[in-house]
Parts: sequence; C-alpha cells; structure tokens
Amino acid sequence: MELKYVVPNMETTFGKLEFGSALELGRGDTQRNNQQVAVVRRRYKLFSSIQPADDIEVILPGKAGEKKFGFMEPVKLVNPRITAEGYVVGGRGFTDYILHADDMIKA
Repeated sequence: MELKYVVPNMETTFGKLEFGSALELGRGDTQRNNQQVAVVRRRYKLFSSIQPADDIEVILPGKAGEKKFGFMEPVKLVNPRITAEGYVVGGRGFTDYILHADDMIKA
C-alpha cells in the first residue's frame, strides 16, 4: 500500500496560521513551454500558533495565482495535505515533510 499523503487536523497540528511572506521561485517551481515560462507552484512562509519555533512552508499550485496578504494576517489553507520525501546522506536516512494546499484564503 502506497502512502500518497496525510490530511492533517489543521487546528491540532498548526493552530492559527498567519502569513509570513512569499518565497522566491526556485528550481522546479517553473516550467518552460515553448518561449513562455509558466509557474507550476508557489511557496509561502507561514507562522503557526502551535509551532512558534518553526516557520511553516506551504506549496500551492501555480493555477491558484499569486497570493498577497499582509504580514501576520490570519490565513486558512484549502484542502491541506502533507507528503513525505525520503533521501539518504552519508548512509543515513532523512525525511522532509511537505505541506501542500489547493489554495490559501483569509481566515
């Protein structure tokens, strides 16, 4: 059985989310179609009331458009899910947990 994603209980896992900033487009965030460059996904930094020591990074699909919220403005994620990516460094296994959502709206 393949684990595709986990749907988190947002209130328990992250509490209240606030907008931090948009992150710069990086490798894999854009795709070249003929002479055009299309945005495939956008990344945003959020702040969590339950996990205050860590910034939360969320990935939205490019079709959701660019999001512009005020700093520390309360936001809500539409259809959030967490995926896991494993990798090996020096013979040791590591896992990155990645938060995805279909959209981000004002809370």
